[in-house]
Amino acid sequence: MSKIRYDGGLTCALTVKDLDASLEWYQEVLGFRLLYRSGNWCELGTDVDGVTVGLSQSSQEIADGGAVLTFGVFDVESVRQSLEKSSVTVEGDIQVIQNLAKLLSFRDPSGNKLMFYEDVRPRKQ
Repeated sequence: MSKIRYDGGLTCALTVKDLDASLEWYQEVLGFRLLYRSGNWCELGTDVDGVTVGLSQSSQEIADGGAVLTFGVFDVESVRQSLEKSSVTVEGDIQVIQNLAKLLSFRDPSGNKLMFYEDVRPRKQ
């Protein structure tokens, strides 16, 4: 058994091409709040307790294949409409995993892949 004692916090760090543009996008499109900014790094608060998103500007190419930040929402269809109104690149149709989840993939302005999911598991009564 691990002896690591976690404090309930999680910062998800992403590399972006343009910090100013990305900061604006994450605030306007996803509703995140700027917590602080220092040089080429900023950290944004989310509505998920203990979870922040860190953005780091780099001129290096952003490669696919890394972690995908996946945020839970109550209505993935309405989120898709909101993203499309904001001219966000949405990737394909909403994927449905029967009795589990609906998944919506999209990209931030730097090309980082992100996802929203809606839990559709049957509720116990």
